[in-house]
Amino acid sequence: MAREFTRNMLIMLAAIMIGVVVITYFIADIINRSTIENITIQHNVEMVDLNSRYENFTDYCLQGSIKMDSAREVREIANYYFDFALYWFNNALAKSDKNLTGQCIANCTNAMGQYQTAYQNFGKARPYFETARNFTSRAQYLEVIGYYVGFSYAGQNVTMLRYNASDYLRRAAENLSFGHMENVTALMENFTMVEQMVQGATQTYTEYRYQIDGYLFFSEIREIPDQT
Repeated sequence: MAREFTRNMLIMLAAIMIGVVVITYFIADIINRSTIENITIQHNVEMVDLNSRYENFTDYCLQGSIKMDSAREVREIANYYFDFALYWFNNALAKSDKNLTGQCIANCTNAMGQYQTAYQNFGKARPYFETARNFTSRAQYLEVIGYYVGFSYAGQNVTMLRYNASDYLRRAAENLSFGHMENVTALMENFTMVEQMVQGATQTYTEYRYQIDGYLFFSEIREIPDQT
């Protein structure tokens, strides 16, 4: 009887141990599966967040670039009108032909309208780049965004100065048409002063333009970065 009892006890103990091992295995498997699911969910959330940040960053930069390119193009058109205005003014002054002042006035008016539009577009571009900063921590991206922000300020500065120069030139042409030479002289002195300021502002503008044009920005962010 003692041997039978001992054998039964061993069998029971073995069964219990096997049961414990099986249960432990299932518990560990459940825990592992749960851990893997949590890691997978966390990874997916991180990927969604990364993709979202990348898409927002790219979207804001592209929208800002579109506004910036528009501002640059409009500024070039304004410069075209300004150059013609100055040409007609110098001709009217040299030939003492008051009829030529009308060409100057018309071109000045067109130039001022275009400079005003360019000024506004430079200003509209800046918030897009400033917002894009919130979606990246990469130093090189923050650096080039700084160029764009600086360029927008420089663009507004140079266009507003040239707007003022166009206004002085227009008023000088009007006074020339009436033969008010003293007013013409005073207005052209102001014109010359502003044009000197334009030269300094244009240098800053050009430096930012070269920095931006020489930086292959969007070609570098076509691949999703490791850390946006």
